Amino acid sequence: MNGIRYFVDTNILIYLLSGDGTLINILDDKQIYISFITEIELLSFKNLSSRDIDKIESMLNNFIIIDINDSIKTTAIRFRKKYNLKIPDSIIAASSYYLNLPLLTSDIDFKSLKEITTILYTH
Repeated sequence: MNGIRYFVDTNILIYLLSGDGTLINILDDKQIYISFITEIELLSFKNLSSRDIDKIESMLNNFIIIDINDSIKTTAIRFRKKYNLKIPDSIIAASSYYLNLPLLTSDIDFKSLKEITTILYTH
């Protein structure tokens, strides 16, 4: 690892699973953090085959998964009220804030948050 760390949104991992070469290069040799929300979102897609689940779980094993805590919960509530984010997005943003890591996402809704650094990836 080269010391560069990112908090990564679910949509980025969906692109990775689809074989997005640009993202593979961007994230290569980086320390990646994700929310437990992302884990739930990825593994709860309908009609996943056992092969799909294995591929997702294999990828998730390479990342640090952050669970909810009181600080993330409080910040998620604040972000939801202030920016009118969906609850999962509020938790992801609050987790990025909690760890003081830039959030890599393709969701433009995160750009309005002044409290975190957002890196917007256009697919």
